[in-house]
Amino acid sequence: MINTVTVIGSINVDNILHIQALPKPGETIAMSGYSTAGGGKGANQAIAAARSGAKTAFIGAVGNDANGEYMKTQLLENGINVQAVKTTSEAATGQAYILLQSSGQNSIIIDHGANAQVTVADVDAVAAAIQSSTFLVTEFETPLPADEEAFQIARAAGVKTILNPAPAVAQIPESLLRLTDIIVPNETESQAITGISVDDEPSLKASAEYYHKLGVETVIITLGDRGAYVASGNISELVPAYKVQAVDTTAAGDTFIGALAAELRPDGSNLLAAVQYASRAASLTVQKLGAFPSIPLRKSVLLAQKE
Repeated sequence: MINTVTVIGSINVDNILHIQALPKPGETIAMSGYSTAGGGKGANQAIAAARSGAKTAFIGAVGNDANGEYMKTQLLENGINVQAVKTTSEAATGQAYILLQSSGQNSIIIDHGANAQVTVADVDAVAAAIQSSTFLVTEFETPLPADEEAFQIARAAGVKTILNPAPAVAQIPESLLRLTDIIVPNETESQAITGISVDDEPSLKASAEYYHKLGVETVIITLGDRGAYVASGNISELVPAYKVQAVDTTAAGDTFIGALAAELRPDGSNLLAAVQYASRAASLTVQKLGAFPSIPLRKSVLLAQKE
């Protein structure tokens, strides 16, 4: 079965500043390099889903500018349906400024631009595309009212919803969480939502219980190089991470989510195997520079899993 994945989310051009380490207050440092690439959490997730074999569509917005044309072309070249990506003259295409340290860790500054122009009306106009999906994915780089409207349409149609609560938001509407089938925060994001510091197995279980009480069926908390904690039904398990040398962690979490949406069966019967697949995909992403350029194809993930 080939999953149909619809993503509502952000589209950004990434401006990557290569540096040795973050500057201290008042310090001036030199870059060792500069590069650009396609990105945005939503676009990364859609690219990851498409490259893992899902039929993928995108809901979002770009500016009426060269960056917007560039990003739509990038999505189209990856087989993503962009009919629901609107072009607006109200704002420029979103951009991200990524401070990439030599350690592979990054710090990101976002200019949301056109991403903030995605509206409830935009979502309602493409309700049929949502209703025909296997999974609907969103994050927090587009306005919450549009995200929640998309989730309401999906839930009414029996479409599984995946929420990536990133960037971290302390006050998420409970109404959105109650429309969420699968939530995939990292440990920082989960703490911001639940107030529970993720330090050990009991705190992971307590965090999962917080979401379960709000009706979220499946909880996957990503823990970087420690792996991912999975809680769903009678499953409560830490899936170890693949050990690799990270060059750039940009888009690792997005790759995980997009690959998961492509691989997971709607009934969740292959949940742990899908998480392992997503973890392997993310481990390949961190070994290359940039967002779009680093997201692997399905055949590369399967080959790596055999090694």
